[in-house]
Amino acid sequence: MIDVMKMFKARMYMKRNEPFLYSWHAYVGYELDLFKAFERPMTQFDVADALELDEALLEQWVRVGLSIGHLKEAGRKRFKTANAWKLPKPKGQNSSGVLLKEMMELHIPTLLSYPELMREGKRRHFDEEKHAPTVAETSRLLEVLALPKMSRVLKEKKGGLVLDIGCGEAGYIKKLAERFPKTQFQGIEISPTVTETAKNLTADLANVEIKNADLWDYKPEQPVDLLMMNNVIHYIDLEKRQQLYTELASWLNKDGVLSIVTPIAGSSDSPAFVNAFNSFFSSFDNLFRLPTTEELAEWGSEAGLTMLGIHTVIKEGSWYIVQYQKEA
Repeated sequence: MIDVMKMFKARMYMKRNEPFLYSWHAYVGYELDLFKAFERPMTQFDVADALELDEALLEQWVRVGLSIGHLKEAGRKRFKTANAWKLPKPKGQNSSGVLLKEMMELHIPTLLSYPELMREGKRRHFDEEKHAPTVAETSRLLEVLALPKMSRVLKEKKGGLVLDIGCGEAGYIKKLAERFPKTQFQGIEISPTVTETAKNLTADLANVEIKNADLWDYKPEQPVDLLMMNNVIHYIDLEKRQQLYTELASWLNKDGVLSIVTPIAGSSDSPAFVNAFNSFFSSFDNLFRLPTTEELAEWGSEAGLTMLGIHTVIKEGSWYIVQYQKEA
C-alpha cells in the first residue's frame, strides 16, 4: 500500500508540473530563435548547422515540441512551427518571450534557491546592471494597458511637465511624447546602460530629456504636473516608502497627479503567481516585499494625496496602476 501511494504521489507531481514543459520549450525557442528557424519546413541538421547549435540537444527540443504541439512533422524528416499564435514572437518585436526570459533566468532560479536561503538565513543580491535590460524590456509589455490611464491625465492637463522616475528604456515617455508634443517629458534612470538606450530611443523627440540619476539624489527644477513611477516601489526599503511619498508629493504642482504602476501583495485567495512573485522579491537583500492596498492608501493620505483609484493592469501578475492627486 505504501509503495502504491508513493507511485501515486510521484505521478501526481509529474502531472502537475507538465505545464512547465510548455514554458521551458517556448523559452528555449524564443532565446535561440528556433520558432523563426522552423517557420517553413526544415530538418534538424539544417537548423543546427545554420544557428551553430548542438544537433543532439536540438533533436530533443524538437521531440518535446512535437509532443506538446509547438511543432509538427512536415515530411522528409522536416519539421515546422505549429500554433504560432500561442508562441512568443521573435526578439525585437515587443515579444512576450521576454517575460519567459525573466521567469526562467531570474524568478525560477531564485525560487529554487529557497531551501538554501532559508537554511542559511541569507539573501541574494539583485544585480541591477546585469538584469536591468531584461527588466526594462519586460516593463514595456505593461505599457499597452497602463498608458491610457496616463494619457487621460495629460489630456486634462493640456501641457506642462511630466517626470518619469526609473524610466527604463523610456517606453512610456516615448509613446506619450509622440502623442503630446506640447508637453515636456523628463526621465531619470539609475542604470547607465539603460539610460543610454533610453536616450537613443528618444533622440528624435525635442520634448524629451533623459538623465542618469539616483532617485534619492535628484530634485526637479520646477513643479511637475504628472509624476510617473513604474515598477520602482519594490526597490525601496519598507521604512523609506512613506518618506518617498512625502518627497514626491512636494514635487507636484497644484492638482498634480502621481501615477504608480506596481505589483500589489496578494492574500490567501489571490492567484498563486502573485504570492510567488512576492516570495521572489523577499529573496534579495536589495529588493523588498510588495505593498498592500492598505499601505498604498495610507502613504498617499499621509503625503497629502487623494487616491483617484486603483486599476488592474495584469491580474495574474498582480500589476496595478495607482493614481493620486495633490490636495489643494
